[in-house]
Amino acid sequence: MFRLFIAITAIGGLLSCSSEDTSSGFGGQHQKGEYVYRTHEESFFKIAPPQPQTPSPYPWEKGSSKNYLKITKEFFRCKGSNLNPARIVQEKDEMVRYYDCGGSDKHSLPLRGGKEFIYPIFIDLLNYIQAQTEKRVVITSGHRCPEHNSYVDPTPGNRFSKHMVGAEVSFYVQGLENQPERILKLLQEYYKKTSKYQMKKEYVDFQRYEKEDVTTAMSPWYNKEIFVKIFNKKEGRNFDNRHPYPYLSIQVRFDEDTKEKVIYTWDKANHNYLRH
Repeated sequence: MFRLFIAITAIGGLLSCSSEDTSSGFGGQHQKGEYVYRTHEESFFKIAPPQPQTPSPYPWEKGSSKNYLKITKEFFRCKGSNLNPARIVQEKDEMVRYYDCGGSDKHSLPLRGGKEFIYPIFIDLLNYIQAQTEKRVVITSGHRCPEHNSYVDPTPGNRFSKHMVGAEVSFYVQGLENQPERILKLLQEYYKKTSKYQMKKEYVDFQRYEKEDVTTAMSPWYNKEIFVKIFNKKEGRNFDNRHPYPYLSIQVRFDEDTKEKVIYTWDKANHNYLRH
Protein backbone atom coordinates (compact mmCIF):
# COMPACT_ATOMS: atom_id res chain seq x y z
CA MET A 1 0.00 0.00 0.00
CA PHE A 2 2.84 2.33 0.90
CA ARG A 3 4.59 1.56 -2.41
CA LEU A 4 1.40 2.38 -4.33
CA PHE A 5 1.21 5.73 -2.53
CA ILE A 6 4.83 6.55 -3.49
CA ALA A 7 4.21 5.65 -7.15
CA ILE A 8 1.06 7.84 -7.35
CA THR A 9 2.93 10.75 -5.75
CA ALA A 10 5.82 10.44 -8.26
CA ILE A 11 3.47 10.35 -11.25
CA GLY A 12 1.69 13.39 -9.94
CA GLY A 13 4.96 15.27 -9.62
CA LEU A 14 5.94 14.47 -13.21
CA LEU A 15 2.58 15.60 -14.54
CA SER A 16 2.91 18.83 -12.58
CA CYS A 17 6.37 19.55 -14.07
CA SER A 18 5.11 18.81 -17.56
CA SER A 19 2.19 21.16 -17.01
CA GLU A 20 4.48 23.92 -15.74
CA ASP A 21 6.86 23.53 -18.70
CA THR A 22 3.98 23.74 -21.11
CA SER A 23 2.35 26.75 -19.47
CA SER A 24 5.65 28.63 -19.14
CA GLY A 25 6.40 28.30 -22.85
CA PHE A 26 9.19 25.67 -22.68
CA GLY A 27 7.14 22.88 -24.18
CA GLY A 28 8.27 21.80 -27.67
CA GLN A 29 5.02 22.90 -29.32
CA HIS A 30 5.23 26.47 -27.98
CA GLN A 31 8.88 27.20 -28.98
CA LYS A 32 9.40 29.88 -31.63
CA GLY A 33 12.36 30.73 -33.90
CA GLU A 34 13.34 33.19 -36.58
CA TYR A 35 13.36 32.55 -40.29
CA VAL A 36 16.73 32.41 -42.12
CA TYR A 37 16.46 34.95 -44.92
CA ARG A 38 19.92 34.56 -46.61
CA THR A 39 20.50 32.13 -49.47
CA HIS A 40 22.84 29.16 -49.16
CA GLU A 41 25.51 30.95 -51.28
CA GLU A 42 25.38 34.23 -49.35
CA SER A 43 28.12 35.03 -46.79
CA PHE A 44 29.59 38.05 -45.03
CA PHE A 45 33.16 36.97 -45.90
CA LYS A 46 34.75 34.03 -47.64
CA ILE A 47 37.31 31.68 -46.11
CA ALA A 48 39.92 30.28 -48.44
CA PRO A 49 39.81 26.50 -48.67
CA PRO A 50 42.53 24.84 -46.56
CA GLN A 51 45.69 23.88 -48.41
CA PRO A 52 47.53 20.69 -47.46
CA GLN A 53 51.04 21.38 -46.15
CA THR A 54 53.98 19.06 -45.74
CA PRO A 55 55.24 19.17 -42.14
CA SER A 56 58.76 20.43 -41.63
CA PRO A 57 61.25 17.57 -41.24
CA TYR A 58 62.78 16.82 -37.88
CA PRO A 59 66.51 17.61 -37.67
CA TRP A 60 67.42 13.93 -38.00
CA GLU A 61 65.22 13.62 -41.12
CA LYS A 62 66.97 16.35 -43.12
CA GLY A 63 68.83 14.78 -46.00
CA SER A 64 66.43 11.83 -46.15
CA SER A 65 64.04 10.99 -48.97
CA LYS A 66 61.26 8.53 -49.67
CA ASN A 67 63.90 6.03 -50.83
CA TYR A 68 66.32 6.22 -47.92
CA LEU A 69 67.08 7.67 -44.50
CA LYS A 70 69.96 10.02 -43.83
CA ILE A 71 73.03 8.13 -42.62
CA THR A 72 73.90 8.88 -38.99
CA LYS A 73 76.21 7.27 -36.46
CA GLU A 74 73.34 4.94 -35.46
CA PHE A 75 73.85 3.02 -38.72
CA PHE A 76 77.36 2.02 -37.63
CA ARG A 77 76.49 0.13 -34.45
CA CYS A 78 77.86 -3.37 -33.92
CA LYS A 79 75.66 -6.05 -35.50
CA GLY A 80 76.39 -8.75 -32.93
CA SER A 81 73.57 -10.70 -31.30
CA ASN A 82 73.29 -13.16 -28.41
CA LEU A 83 70.86 -15.12 -30.59
CA ASN A 84 73.61 -16.12 -33.00
CA PRO A 85 74.79 -19.70 -32.39
CA ALA A 86 78.37 -20.50 -31.45
CA ARG A 87 80.74 -20.90 -34.37
CA ILE A 88 83.08 -23.89 -34.22
CA VAL A 89 86.30 -23.39 -36.17
CA GLN A 90 89.19 -25.78 -36.71
CA GLU A 91 92.42 -24.03 -35.70
CA LYS A 92 95.55 -26.14 -36.06
CA ASP A 93 94.96 -29.21 -33.88
CA GLU A 94 91.92 -28.06 -31.93
CA MET A 95 88.33 -26.97 -32.38
CA VAL A 96 87.67 -23.43 -31.15
CA ARG A 97 84.25 -22.04 -30.26
CA TYR A 98 83.48 -18.38 -30.97
CA TYR A 99 80.49 -16.69 -29.35
CA ASP A 100 78.92 -13.46 -30.57
CA CYS A 101 78.43 -10.35 -28.46
CA GLY A 102 75.11 -8.85 -27.43
CA GLY A 103 75.32 -6.10 -30.04
CA SER A 104 74.33 -2.49 -29.48
CA ASP A 105 72.17 -3.47 -26.49
CA LYS A 106 75.32 -4.48 -24.62
CA HIS A 107 77.93 -1.94 -25.68
CA SER A 108 78.40 1.49 -27.23
CA LEU A 109 80.18 2.83 -30.28
CA PRO A 110 83.81 3.91 -29.84
CA LEU A 111 84.21 7.00 -27.65
CA ARG A 112 85.85 10.36 -28.17
CA GLY A 113 85.70 13.00 -25.48
CA GLY A 114 83.36 10.76 -23.49
CA LYS A 115 80.79 10.60 -26.32
CA GLU A 116 80.00 8.00 -28.96
CA PHE A 117 81.96 8.71 -32.10
CA ILE A 118 82.06 7.76 -35.78
CA TYR A 119 84.48 9.41 -38.18
CA PRO A 120 82.55 12.24 -39.90
CA ILE A 121 84.02 11.41 -43.30
CA PHE A 122 82.06 8.13 -43.31
CA ILE A 123 78.78 9.94 -42.77
CA ASP A 124 79.62 12.61 -45.36
CA LEU A 125 80.68 10.13 -48.04
CA LEU A 126 77.76 7.73 -47.63
CA ASN A 127 75.18 10.52 -47.58
CA TYR A 128 76.80 11.96 -50.71
CA ILE A 129 76.41 8.59 -52.44
CA GLN A 130 72.74 8.42 -51.46
CA ALA A 131 72.08 11.96 -52.67
CA GLN A 132 73.77 11.37 -56.03
CA THR A 133 72.24 7.96 -56.73
CA GLU A 134 68.90 8.48 -54.93
CA LYS A 135 69.34 4.95 -53.66
CA ARG A 136 69.89 3.48 -50.21
CA VAL A 137 73.34 2.69 -48.89
CA VAL A 138 73.29 -0.63 -47.01
CA ILE A 139 75.96 -0.73 -44.30
CA THR A 140 76.83 -4.37 -43.79
CA SER A 141 79.51 -3.85 -41.14
CA GLY A 142 80.44 -0.75 -39.18
CA HIS A 143 81.88 -0.84 -35.69
CA ARG A 144 82.71 -4.29 -34.38
CA CYS A 145 83.62 -4.97 -30.79
CA PRO A 146 86.53 -7.47 -30.47
CA GLU A 147 84.11 -10.28 -29.62
CA HIS A 148 81.97 -9.72 -32.70
CA ASN A 149 85.03 -9.18 -34.87
CA SER A 150 86.36 -12.64 -33.93
CA TYR A 151 82.92 -14.15 -34.49
CA VAL A 152 82.59 -12.51 -37.92
CA ASP A 153 86.00 -13.63 -39.15
CA PRO A 154 88.41 -15.55 -36.90
CA THR A 155 91.22 -15.68 -39.47
CA PRO A 156 94.59 -14.17 -38.48
CA GLY A 157 94.35 -11.45 -41.13
CA ASN A 158 91.28 -9.99 -39.41
CA ARG A 159 92.72 -9.71 -35.91
CA PHE A 160 93.81 -6.11 -36.41
CA SER A 161 90.74 -4.90 -38.29
CA LYS A 162 90.02 -1.18 -38.15
CA HIS A 163 86.36 -2.10 -37.68
CA MET A 164 87.25 -2.53 -34.00
CA VAL A 165 88.30 1.11 -33.63
CA GLY A 166 85.38 2.42 -35.70
CA ALA A 167 87.63 3.32 -38.63
CA GLU A 168 86.26 0.95 -41.28
CA VAL A 169 82.89 0.44 -42.93
CA SER A 170 81.63 -2.12 -45.46
CA PHE A 171 78.63 -1.35 -47.67
CA TYR A 172 76.85 -1.67 -51.01
CA VAL A 173 74.19 0.44 -52.71
CA GLN A 174 70.73 -1.04 -53.13
CA GLY A 175 69.85 -1.16 -56.82
CA LEU A 176 73.49 -0.72 -57.83
CA GLU A 177 74.83 -3.83 -56.15
CA ASN A 178 76.78 -4.93 -59.20
CA GLN A 179 78.26 -1.52 -59.99
CA PRO A 180 80.86 -0.92 -57.24
CA GLU A 181 83.15 0.91 -59.69
CA ARG A 182 80.44 3.54 -60.17
CA ILE A 183 80.31 4.06 -56.41
CA LEU A 184 84.09 4.37 -56.30
CA LYS A 185 83.88 7.19 -58.86
CA LEU A 186 81.38 8.98 -56.62
CA LEU A 187 83.80 8.74 -53.70
CA GLN A 188 86.52 10.30 -55.83
CA GLU A 189 84.07 12.91 -57.11
CA TYR A 190 83.20 13.94 -53.55
CA TYR A 191 86.77 15.05 -52.92
CA LYS A 192 86.89 17.01 -56.18
CA LYS A 193 83.64 18.85 -55.46
CA THR A 194 84.03 19.54 -51.73
CA SER A 195 85.55 22.98 -51.19
CA LYS A 196 87.79 22.10 -48.24
CA TYR A 197 89.57 19.44 -50.34
CA GLN A 198 89.84 21.33 -53.60
CA MET A 199 93.36 22.39 -54.57
CA LYS A 200 94.75 19.70 -52.25
CA LYS A 201 96.35 17.14 -54.50
CA GLU A 202 96.86 14.58 -51.71
CA TYR A 203 93.07 14.35 -51.32
CA VAL A 204 91.83 14.82 -54.87
CA ASP A 205 94.27 12.46 -56.58
CA PHE A 206 93.69 8.80 -55.72
CA GLN A 207 96.52 6.31 -56.11
CA ARG A 208 96.54 2.52 -56.41
CA TYR A 209 97.92 0.27 -53.71
CA GLU A 210 100.15 -2.24 -55.50
CA LYS A 211 101.93 -4.07 -52.68
CA GLU A 212 102.06 -7.85 -52.30
CA ASP A 213 99.70 -8.01 -49.31
CA VAL A 214 96.68 -7.12 -51.48
CA THR A 215 93.92 -9.69 -50.89
CA THR A 216 91.47 -8.54 -53.59
CA ALA A 217 91.48 -9.03 -57.35
CA MET A 218 91.38 -5.26 -57.84
CA SER A 219 94.15 -3.22 -56.27
CA PRO A 220 92.75 -0.79 -53.66
CA TRP A 221 92.60 2.99 -54.09
CA TYR A 222 93.69 5.57 -51.55
CA ASN A 223 94.27 9.24 -50.88
CA LYS A 224 95.56 10.94 -47.76
CA GLU A 225 92.33 10.38 -45.81
CA ILE A 226 90.77 7.08 -46.93
CA PHE A 227 91.64 3.63 -48.29
CA VAL A 228 89.05 1.92 -50.52
CA LYS A 229 88.71 -1.76 -51.46
CA ILE A 230 86.27 -3.40 -53.84
CA PHE A 231 85.41 -7.02 -53.04
CA ASN A 232 83.90 -9.09 -55.83
CA LYS A 233 81.14 -11.65 -55.32
CA LYS A 234 83.50 -14.32 -54.02
CA GLU A 235 85.85 -12.15 -51.97
CA GLY A 236 85.65 -10.89 -48.41
CA ARG A 237 82.87 -13.22 -47.34
CA ASN A 238 82.28 -13.28 -43.59
CA PHE A 239 79.37 -13.37 -41.15
CA ASP A 240 78.53 -9.68 -41.69
CA ASN A 241 78.91 -10.01 -45.46
CA ARG A 242 76.87 -13.11 -46.24
CA HIS A 243 75.02 -11.33 -49.07
CA PRO A 244 75.79 -12.38 -52.69
CA TYR A 245 76.89 -8.92 -53.91
CA PRO A 246 80.19 -7.18 -54.50
CA TYR A 247 80.79 -4.55 -51.85
CA LEU A 248 83.11 -1.71 -50.92
CA SER A 249 85.17 -1.17 -47.80
CA ILE A 250 86.44 2.24 -46.68
CA GLN A 251 89.11 2.68 -44.02
CA VAL A 252 90.13 6.00 -42.49
CA ARG A 253 93.86 6.61 -42.87
CA PHE A 254 94.15 10.15 -41.54
CA ASP A 255 92.08 11.97 -38.90
CA GLU A 256 91.29 15.49 -40.10
CA ASP A 257 90.41 16.66 -36.59
CA THR A 258 93.46 15.43 -34.71
CA LYS A 259 95.82 15.58 -37.72
CA GLU A 260 97.07 12.10 -36.87
CA LYS A 261 97.29 8.79 -38.71
CA VAL A 262 94.53 6.34 -37.82
CA ILE A 263 95.82 2.93 -36.82
CA TYR A 264 94.54 -0.10 -34.92
CA THR A 265 95.71 -0.46 -31.33
CA TRP A 266 94.69 -3.15 -28.87
CA ASP A 267 93.90 -0.54 -26.22
CA LYS A 268 91.55 1.44 -28.48
CA ALA A 269 89.83 -1.72 -29.66
CA ASN A 270 89.25 -3.17 -26.18
CA HIS A 271 88.98 -0.21 -23.80
CA ASN A 272 87.45 2.62 -25.82
CA TYR A 273 83.75 1.76 -25.58
CA LEU A 274 81.16 1.36 -22.84
CA ARG A 275 79.72 -1.99 -21.81
CA HIS A 276 76.12 -2.00 -20.61
